[in-house]
Amino acid sequence: MNSDSLKIGVIGAGVFGNYHAGKCAAHPRHDFIGIFDPDHKRVRSVAKQHRTCAFDNCNALISGVDAVIVASVAVHHGPIAVAALRAGRHVFVEKPIAADLETSQTMVRLAKENGLVLQVGHQERFVARAIGLDSAPKKPLKITATRFGPVSQRGTDVSVTLDLMTHDLDMALWLMGGKPENVEGESMCVYSDTPDTARAKLTFKNGATAHLEASRCEDGLDRVMRIDYPDGYVRIDFVNKTFEDTTGYGFNKDFAGHPLAQDSLGSGTSAFTSSILDGTPVAVSGQDGMNALEMALKIDGRL
Repeated sequence: MNSDSLKIGVIGAGVFGNYHAGKCAAHPRHDFIGIFDPDHKRVRSVAKQHRTCAFDNCNALISGVDAVIVASVAVHHGPIAVAALRAGRHVFVEKPIAADLETSQTMVRLAKENGLVLQVGHQERFVARAIGLDSAPKKPLKITATRFGPVSQRGTDVSVTLDLMTHDLDMALWLMGGKPENVEGESMCVYSDTPDTARAKLTFKNGATAHLEASRCEDGLDRVMRIDYPDGYVRIDFVNKTFEDTTGYGFNKDFAGHPLAQDSLGSGTSAFTSSILDGTPVAVSGQDGMNALEMALKIDGRL
């Protein structure tokens, strides 16, 4: 596709659907066609807020656009994305890419067969790029990450591993350069029907490790990652956008002011649009999302 304008729609009018709708409405290269949600009252409210059309039928929206952003309830990510890809539409799907591995495999296959862009919403990558982690001269020896949040009914349709830890799983695989040789982990239900706490250890071929912990049972937000390199370490606080650096690798100490970190969601939307209209490489591919999903399912004991 070679055009200055992309016909786009958003599926899901919840918290993240509303965020995405705002980005689509403000994007200079978007023709924001509309938003769908099964909650008729909510979708009309969000559509009015962003001056677009409210759709009562998901397929009707898909048929009228070039691309969709899937920001529905997590268990519906996969089926909706599959329907859009089968209809020949480009897809940006929020994390997790799907709730089961088979569906994610279908998504990746359809995108490849039909020459479509499939991007997954692992937004921490844009913060990492603002820091310069993608240009580090050496691979990490060890990654340690905690991602904690308060009790909430939002996201409990899937485990905390798919809901929260998936960000750190994606980051670990990306920074380490591939999937681990061994995955150890456990998750546990606390207040919902899906696991609310989880911990994992990933061991890579070169002996490097990633130690991850996630919980949605805490008093507040705590999202910290420490990356140990051969020459020092970096400690990133994703909530406060601060970090410590002893590596001497020249990472960006003022990353909080970088556009990629200031608006990682908008950066993801722009990257998706550029991949479709300009042919730039996909920022976070369907394969990346599937790899993170596979690790999460192993930690939950579902693979």
